Amino acid sequence: MTRDISIAHLSAIELAPPALIEAAAEGELDAVGLRLIKVTADSPGYPLWQDPAMMRATKDALRNSGLRVNDIEFVKVTAETTVESLLPFFDCGAELEANTAILAPYDEDLSRLSQTIGALSEAAQARGLGVVLEFFPWTSVPDLATCWKVVQAAGDDVGLLVDSLHFDRSGSSLDLLAQIPQERIPFLHLCDAPVLPAYAVEDLLHTARAERFAPGDGQIDLAAFLRAAPDAPIGLEIPRPAPMSARGFASAFATYVRKTRALLDTLSAT
Repeated sequence: MTRDISIAHLSAIELAPPALIEAAAEGELDAVGLRLIKVTADSPGYPLWQDPAMMRATKDALRNSGLRVNDIEFVKVTAETTVESLLPFFDCGAELEANTAILAPYDEDLSRLSQTIGALSEAAQARGLGVVLEFFPWTSVPDLATCWKVVQAAGDDVGLLVDSLHFDRSGSSLDLLAQIPQERIPFLHLCDAPVLPAYAVEDLLHTARAERFAPGDGQIDLAAFLRAAPDAPIGLEIPRPAPMSARGFASAFATYVRKTRALLDTLSAT
């Protein structure tokens, strides 16, 4: 069965949701991820619940293109995070018929982090959304093993988001990835990058946010990663340093899809 492929908003964060959806459709993608919450000081977020005109334009773009919203992102879960503050975010995701909301770990107390994620999951589930926790090597949940422990403590409905970049740079285990039940990993993030003996935090952040490669253009063993991971939909997260027009992004997206399909075809043939 052919896997659905979406594009993560970070791949073209300067495009507002309607323009992203149009470029994704031209680039032959199946879905998009939308960044509804601003994450860093120098990159935008698009809180559509505060902008009715852009919400209408986004829904029009989805309807006209036939694309769907795979995920909405992302919530930095801290010691101060409350369910009530995120209800507009979840309500917006439900209105867009998104599948999943992405959470990020920014609480050093992992027990409290699990409790907060569990509460957020309940609120999301009530609105037809799943939640996934993504791990990052520079956070309190730096690898797959830690993420799996936090997610299990958070509840049976909480999933994991495994990104090939963070998986590789955290030294996470392929064996563990293969053991996690498929239903706990509803989709994957995929990209490529150089592989180095060690990474400073600044290098991890720069690559993650601004300079990733299309599958096959770097040195990550994506074949091994995909063999161990579930046969799940793929979200391409490939931010690049050079600015592009919407048409330039559409062309880049088409290249990413072509390279991803070629990699998946190669795996299917072996």
